[in-house]
Amino acid sequence: MSFVDTLRQWHEAVNWVDRRDLSEALRIFLSIREPNSKICFDIGCLHLLNQDLDAAEKAFDCSIGKDEHLAVAFFQRGITFYRKKRYEESLADFQHSFKTLRGNQLIDYKALGLRYKLYACDVLHNMALAEAQLGNWEKAQEDLVKALDYKTEAKLNIIDRALQSTLKQKLFKVVEFPSMVLFKPNQHYVAELGKKDYLGKAKVVSSVVPQDNFSGFAPLQPQVVDGPASPKEPEVLRALEGEPHTVLFEFVPATSDELAVVPGNIVFVLQKGADNWASVIFNERRGLVPYNFLERLEISLASKQNEGSRTPESGPPPTRPERKQGLTGSDISCGDTQHKDAQSTDNSYTVKVRFTFNFAVSVPPGSPYAMLVEKISKKLKLPPTAITLSLTSEADEQSVISADTEMESVWSHANGRRITLWCNTKEKTDGEAHDEIHLVALHSFESSNPEDLTFHEGDTITLLSTVNEDWLEGQCHGNTGIFPASFVREVPVNSQQ
Repeated sequence: MSFVDTLRQWHEAVNWVDRRDLSEALRIFLSIREPNSKICFDIGCLHLLNQDLDAAEKAFDCSIGKDEHLAVAFFQRGITFYRKKRYEESLADFQHSFKTLRGNQLIDYKALGLRYKLYACDVLHNMALAEAQLGNWEKAQEDLVKALDYKTEAKLNIIDRALQSTLKQKLFKVVEFPSMVLFKPNQHYVAELGKKDYLGKAKVVSSVVPQDNFSGFAPLQPQVVDGPASPKEPEVLRALEGEPHTVLFEFVPATSDELAVVPGNIVFVLQKGADNWASVIFNERRGLVPYNFLERLEISLASKQNEGSRTPESGPPPTRPERKQGLTGSDISCGDTQHKDAQSTDNSYTVKVRFTFNFAVSVPPGSPYAMLVEKISKKLKLPPTAITLSLTSEADEQSVISADTEMESVWSHANGRRITLWCNTKEKTDGEAHDEIHLVALHSFESSNPEDLTFHEGDTITLLSTVNEDWLEGQCHGNTGIFPASFVREVPVNSQQ
């Protein structure tokens, strides 16, 4: 079967799944003669939905046989074995899935056509459950404690509940793969399925490239009538913490505040100590890595698209530097790439501010509210009146900090000259506050990078932030990304209501 025929049937089967006709989708999938690993995975998922566990196991066997690095396939086969009460095999698959994650917090399969993120903490959660089914309660607790190192805020409650259950030697629920979520074929290839007879009866009369020596003919370019040209892509797509560095040598931590990295990883250096140790962030985890294991990396959108990462060094790694007092893995709070505020002096308080992104400011001990909010407003480039600070994530009457707040009680919450505050903002228009700004798309915009936001003409977009004068960040149809400012216009306030 040709690639085009396979692609066509794959696309047709996925469409039947979207229509909730699983039997017809499965029939088409099974008619594909040489299914790839992703198609075998889809077949296994449909068999699971039909409670046909034996067929699901065979399909996932096929998927893993064609791609032994597909962690999500091991995860799904582990769930299949768990349902069949074959707990030892289930545990082995979950362990292999975790190993395939290679120390990452998650794998996002969106780029491969699967709208799913496999979290390391979910894999460890299911490993613990399999251990519990085998009566290994202490090992189950160890797996769940390890899961806390990989947790996200959204996953914290489920891990905590599982830990409480293991302490009482009670079983808990398995983390399931979402139903009706399948690998889909590349949409750019699918779009080409209906295009036939590219040459037709057209005749080439001349090259459209002036003064060429028949090195080829420039193709016709798709155009938008009266559409704006895409602006120059921004050099910095996100406000990243620290300075990007690439890892040259594998580093195995010897203490709990050190971070394991392998060659090719990209880490962000928050602070470099005099003892040649650096406090870094990798996959939202903070720890210490020898600075001589790293090399500074200049990141721009162009380098992301066109330049490969530096080939890791093949020689022996440098000598591990000696640790001195003063620098720990949690010394630096999030946000400020210049570190002017994060590196507070001995007499200053470091205020970690939780916003849509995290950052830190440094203020003198016992600073009044006006000084604190001025520092934060300068960081956010917003007026102080548009900022609301609180001691907790829930900005209620007891936790909100204002000009009338007794600041001594606020600073009493500091621990080791450090305090965490939560920040909410609101924009002002004609003296009235509104929480969101909505935009309408004037033209369709197709993403060419993972950071871009795809939308169609007429879609409504919620503005999140301004990247620069040409690019904005927003949310549309549940997706978040950046897009050209010239492709949208603001929806009037009356229209929003």
